[in-house]
Amino acid sequence: MAGAARKPYRCDLSDEQWALIEPIIAAWKARRPSVSGHQGRYPMREIVNALLYLERTGCGWEYLPHDLPPPSAVYYYFALWRDDGLSQTIHDLLRARVREVAGRGEDPTAVVVDSQTVHAAAGVPADTTGLDPGKKSRGRKRGIATDVLGLLLAVYVTAASVHDNAIGIELLDQVAIDHPTVTAAWVDAGFKNALADHGRTLGIDVRVVQPEPGTRGFTPVPKRWVVEQTFGTLTPHRRLARDYEKHPASSQAHIYRAATDRMTRRLTGTTTSWRDRPTATLAA
Repeated sequence: MAGAARKPYRCDLSDEQWALIEPIIAAWKARRPSVSGHQGRYPMREIVNALLYLERTGCGWEYLPHDLPPPSAVYYYFALWRDDGLSQTIHDLLRARVREVAGRGEDPTAVVVDSQTVHAAAGVPADTTGLDPGKKSRGRKRGIATDVLGLLLAVYVTAASVHDNAIGIELLDQVAIDHPTVTAAWVDAGFKNALADHGRTLGIDVRVVQPEPGTRGFTPVPKRWVVEQTFGTLTPHRRLARDYEKHPASSQAHIYRAATDRMTRRLTGTTTSWRDRPTATLAA
């Protein structure tokens, strides 16, 4: 059984990071008591550490180290938290905390929407993938909506053959339900008039933000650059280097967890560099 005596991994939660999410997981667990009164063989902190190891290294479930909880237990909680919505709940609660610390109101008023095409791994069901005709790439698309700080407000994963408009419409629908205070959305030229028309029905003004004329090479585009930055912060989580998941919902759960990892580090001042040694110790 994994325990406090093992040597820590660089991606392990620090005590401060665990303190941010432990009450949410404890409350979830209290709502799901075992009929027999059994509390489970593995500490929840170790389950989260195992998920972080998988996501940061990109290893397969069966390659999780032996001193972490077994893959069957880790996947059990991953799927349960995905289907229960706990992964997103943890993320959303921390997002509110980050916005508060940044001096922002809890409810955003503007979003930035974009999509990213990623290759799908062998074994990913063909009926959930497709060819992105613009990028000539086969796989899936990740659509995200962020606030002006680059924090996730909505995620949608689908086949790469799906047009950006359809992805944008799904994201705006999610935003309108969960964040009714949003009145403006910034997008790139890949999104067409259909998205702007749909936005008007939701009370959201959709505006296309273009690079300055004559711009060459990479130049951050005002207002829109934060969503590109958010996509960039997913890269250190190698599980997201391509889409390995059988179900798009699993991909969405991994994206929320990567964003949660980023926010816990932001709130605790923990470095994201692999070169730095972890300073935290595992809880007893």
